[in-house]
Amino acid sequence: MISKFITFEGIEGCGKSTQAKKLHEFFLRQNIDSILTREPGGTKAGEAIRNVLLDENIDKLEAKTELFLNFAARFEHVEKVIKPNLKNGKAVISDRFFDSTYAYQGSGFGVAKKIIDEVRELAIQDFEPNITFLIDVPVEVAFERIKNRCDNNRYEKLSSEFHQKVRDGFLQLAKKNPRIKVIDGTKTADQVFDEITQILTSI
Repeated sequence: MISKFITFEGIEGCGKSTQAKKLHEFFLRQNIDSILTREPGGTKAGEAIRNVLLDENIDKLEAKTELFLNFAARFEHVEKVIKPNLKNGKAVISDRFFDSTYAYQGSGFGVAKKIIDEVRELAIQDFEPNITFLIDVPVEVAFERIKNRCDNNRYEKLSSEFHQKVRDGFLQLAKKNPRIKVIDGTKTADQVFDEITQILTSI
């Protein structure tokens, strides 16, 4: 049943973090040894990089700077958290991974896919998740969900046009990669989670 490395993706407000947490709690109830982590982050260095990426007191970073920072955090994450836990037989659930870089820095900010591919190859080579759940919602639904958050990050405050580009980028990735399973995030959290568990038990 269990795919060892499972990632959750989607635009801000899609519900991916909720689903990642629900899956981790489900695994624990089923006595499936697992960890829940996130990107950017997952390590002390990764969390420090996350703070830089989201800090509104820092002038807007260049898109390629964001690309390099994300993969620097990702390399630490893969080498110090993800691979060691997989090696020890644990399932790893990550809230975002490299698909977010293609969607945000690529589709959203216009960094060429070739450049992202090259940096990815240098950083993590062919390492990738076993399965990815893309929790998809229309941008207007996502904005409605996040409008009352008191701690909105830099990305959540960007325009609807930007987030539409990101959403389109995620959906294009899903069309090209059977690893990515698109889930309708407009359903209730429980309905979304039921669909996720059905997919996991079928593979």
